[in-house]
Amino acid sequence: MPFNVTPVTNHRGREKGMIVYPVYSRRSAGLSIGINLFPGKKCCQFDCPYCEVFPFYSNADFFPEQMEEDLRCTISSAQEQNIPIKDICFSGNGEPTFSPVFAGAFRLAETIRAKTAPSSQLVVITNGAGLLQAQTFSFLRESSGNPSLNIWLKLDAGTEQWYQKMNRSQVSYEKLIMSIKEFTSIAPVTIQTMLCVVENKSPPAEEEKAWEELVCTLAEKGKIRKVQIYGKARAAPEDPLASALPENYLEKRASSLRSLFIEKGITTPVEVYL
Repeated sequence: MPFNVTPVTNHRGREKGMIVYPVYSRRSAGLSIGINLFPGKKCCQFDCPYCEVFPFYSNADFFPEQMEEDLRCTISSAQEQNIPIKDICFSGNGEPTFSPVFAGAFRLAETIRAKTAPSSQLVVITNGAGLLQAQTFSFLRESSGNPSLNIWLKLDAGTEQWYQKMNRSQVSYEKLIMSIKEFTSIAPVTIQTMLCVVENKSPPAEEEKAWEELVCTLAEKGKIRKVQIYGKARAAPEDPLASALPENYLEKRASSLRSLFIEKGITTPVEVYL
């Protein structure tokens, strides 16, 4: 099952019943093998206008046996082509931690990774909403002891107002931030922040300042491995509601955060992905 690892402009292919899919990830800087727990529909508590997952419905379902077969096959194909595997990543058509099969799929993927691709990471991309569920919070906290696990935790906004523009969620912003603060105080995460234009508006100055102060607080009091600032680079179903910001804007925001980190004695790296 040979494949060509090249950057993509959209992820429409994974919406056609795929459980495992190889993709070139700009943030992983190479091959990321995605695991999709929602092959039959989009399922997320957020409704981000920049999201590249186009709404769809099919009769596809998730089967752990199929995941195992496809994951082993994809890993083997990459290795046969001498393509380094950067990570095995739970992402797909929604919030993976809200799938009833997440814990089982996670354990299975980790077993396969450890045996067949031990130099790769296991990544969970999450919007953090699952942290409001005690069972998920505990599972991720316990799993965070695995040095191969990297949790990429979304934090798009520093204010309630911008949160509603960027994430359009019924999940309480106040409760979400409280859970993020609690979780990051005991478990390492990578903060991921999307910066883009929404409804022809860039993040206002008060949002920029609030986000920076929030991230700084998390880095001071928590276990933040890295801050990933990234811009919109793929087609979304609501285009042009959301659009990309100039490269220099992203770099300016990163530079400002780095300066604040230096002032506070924080060594957490801040990286920009276009």
